[in-house]
Amino acid sequence: MVVVTTTGYYVTVVGPYLSDSKNSDAAILTHMLKNNVQDIKNWVHENDIFVVDRGFRDAVGILDEMGIKAEIPCFAKKGSKQLSTEEANSSRLVTKVRWVVESANARIKRWRYLDHVSPTNQVPFVGDYIRIICAISNKYFPPLSTAQEDDMAVAAKMKYLSIGVNLLKERVENEKLDKRTVIWREVQLLDLDFPRLSEERLRELTCGIYQLNLASSYIQEHLDGNSDVYVHQEDPHLIRVKIQSRHTSAKKHLLWISYNETEVTAWYCKCKTGARVVGVCAHIAAIIWFLGYGRYSHGDVGVRNWAEYVEDAANIPQEIDDSSDSDSSVVEE
Repeated sequence: MVVVTTTGYYVTVVGPYLSDSKNSDAAILTHMLKNNVQDIKNWVHENDIFVVDRGFRDAVGILDEMGIKAEIPCFAKKGSKQLSTEEANSSRLVTKVRWVVESANARIKRWRYLDHVSPTNQVPFVGDYIRIICAISNKYFPPLSTAQEDDMAVAAKMKYLSIGVNLLKERVENEKLDKRTVIWREVQLLDLDFPRLSEERLRELTCGIYQLNLASSYIQEHLDGNSDVYVHQEDPHLIRVKIQSRHTSAKKHLLWISYNETEVTAWYCKCKTGARVVGVCAHIAAIIWFLGYGRYSHGDVGVRNWAEYVEDAANIPQEIDDSSDSDSSVVEE
């Protein structure tokens, strides 16, 4: 278990722990706090904030008892398939901060010894190895993030957006735009008169780059002609798109995007986090990226078939046995 600050500085490394159902993230954190591992109670204080993922849900209670606030992505209510706009916005604020944990773990795995499975005879030593690597990283590696002026501006913007509501979501629900089919006209993705956007503007819309990095692979099926894209009959600047889920091949997500001549004005997707207005989900990001930027950029868009550059030794032409016909051309007299 690795504990880091929001700059990627390694505060402590505890373990190794067993890998079984009794040693979940929440169980390990509870063990650390109740047993005061590495004197942890003396270096965490009341009103500190722990930014954690959903795996720590069962440890929130003990953090509350110590006066420590846990920031954790929201869970969808029982029977609900989607987070509310408020919940989705709150979750985005958490994930925007928590990326540094994954980056800190990746920094550990950059060391060759730890980038693969180790033999069991290394169990007594692997904890010390990781602690040594983390100490070296603290001493010699730069911070993973710093509080620059631009970062503070993005944080202020996201906090401001987090109190907003998704007006397009309300319109979809009030006008039943997800059920009424006659008001939509099918179009081709490339035929839409969508505003051209810069990379900087795309990052402002997404509040980051993660969704943009996924955009080209998401958009591939639409370039292959399998697109379900519709424009509103009475509002030509409102489109409805059905896009493939990244996690489930049999599932598609329905989304709406509203725009004008120069700007994207609103969005809503029916995926779990698609109601948020603090940035956009990956599905909406893919459509906006392609329509506003990708189709104008140079180079290939989408997932390339790298197999076309590789030879296949199984491709051997079948030999034709013509021995039986060897005398067929001889004419007997």
